[in-house]
Amino acid sequence: MKPGELHPAEGVWKWEGADSIANWCRRNNIPMRGHCLVWHSQFADWMMYDKKGKFVKKEVFYKRLREHIHTVMNRYKDIVYCWDVVNEAIADQQRPAWRGRPAGSPYRESNLYKLCGDEFIAKAFEFAREADPKALLFYNDYNAADKGKSQRIYDMVKKMKDAGVPIDGIGMQGHYNIYGPSMDDVDAAIEKYASLVKHIHITELDIRANEEMGGQLQFSRQGVEIKPYIQTLHANQYNQLFKTLRKHKDVIDVVTFWNLSDRDSWVGTSNYPLLFDKNLKPKKAYYAVRDFNPALDNVKPIEDFKPSELNQPGQEYPMVNSQGYARFRVEARTRWHWRHSTAERQGWLLVGHHRRTYGRGIPLLSPHHRRRCGQRPWRKELLRFVPLGVWYRDSCSRQRFLCSKECASWQRAEDSFPFSKHKF
Repeated sequence: MKPGELHPAEGVWKWEGADSIANWCRRNNIPMRGHCLVWHSQFADWMMYDKKGKFVKKEVFYKRLREHIHTVMNRYKDIVYCWDVVNEAIADQQRPAWRGRPAGSPYRESNLYKLCGDEFIAKAFEFAREADPKALLFYNDYNAADKGKSQRIYDMVKKMKDAGVPIDGIGMQGHYNIYGPSMDDVDAAIEKYASLVKHIHITELDIRANEEMGGQLQFSRQGVEIKPYIQTLHANQYNQLFKTLRKHKDVIDVVTFWNLSDRDSWVGTSNYPLLFDKNLKPKKAYYAVRDFNPALDNVKPIEDFKPSELNQPGQEYPMVNSQGYARFRVEARTRWHWRHSTAERQGWLLVGHHRRTYGRGIPLLSPHHRRRCGQRPWRKELLRFVPLGVWYRDSCSRQRFLCSKECASWQRAEDSFPFSKHKF
């Protein structure tokens, strides 16, 4: 039901795919979620342009958008109970204010935003409410548990609701991985959103067996070898997530998985994302979700841990407590830490690296690289070492920086002040 698929040109509609799903839901009496009415990535771009390829006036665009929304929603009004009205309109990262320069926009710099600002969000919800007053209307986005992005989503929804825009709920896309997000972040985001809306849906849920996360369309399909410990981590992440969701059962109405089995998943079978494997066999995660013990949801281990009786003399971990819980200590050094410590011993300092963190890379220390190259500084080939105490010329901004071990910072040649402090 994405606009680009459903309405590829003015006067052209392709109903076959959406109709087949809707008719199946009608036959089986299964309420359906509509996804989605406005999304920059697969939008009906013709609505924004004239015959010369230039932006139309906003009034022309809004007329076309209203017609689209009314036509789609009226066609499926009998079976669709809620709609993702606007999808992924908030920026993944926001440029901070610096030296008198204002902070960057919290919104994604899409063509929709360039044409209309954030008004297109309000208009889409207003048109949707006109078309179907009974449907629940959602704003939907990925990485909605990220602290920075969740605040931007909160600020946008609050602004819209204060202005009377009919946003009924927030959809938190669940494109997670076995390492993140932390359930503390998920819990905090739900509490934040619950202060604004009565309905929070977990949408597009899958949990990958790697370190990638989010709804970006570029991702690894190679996956990892699914060893027993990976299966355990996968089941545990699902278990912890649903435990957190049960805590907020007053506002969490729906959990929608992003397909049924790994065979049908958008991230491929090797990423092991869903509750059923490629042969439609249930995984450990399936039983962790289905067979939960509600008595364990609020258990807090007693802090009387002591070394296990089975430990060797002088061995501190694992510890056990009076309830039978075990506590382990895991010591691990990432490849990045090893490379950095080795380089520092040799008198070099790492000035950029590509370690993946929840679907995002860590950018180079030079803000010029971040601004001028977009995502390129996150790529592996930009990993480099620079001798301490020498000037380094940024390849993008052409400005010179001093690589200093003392404060692990950049100093610019022109005015010699600490540019971006990073403690390694």
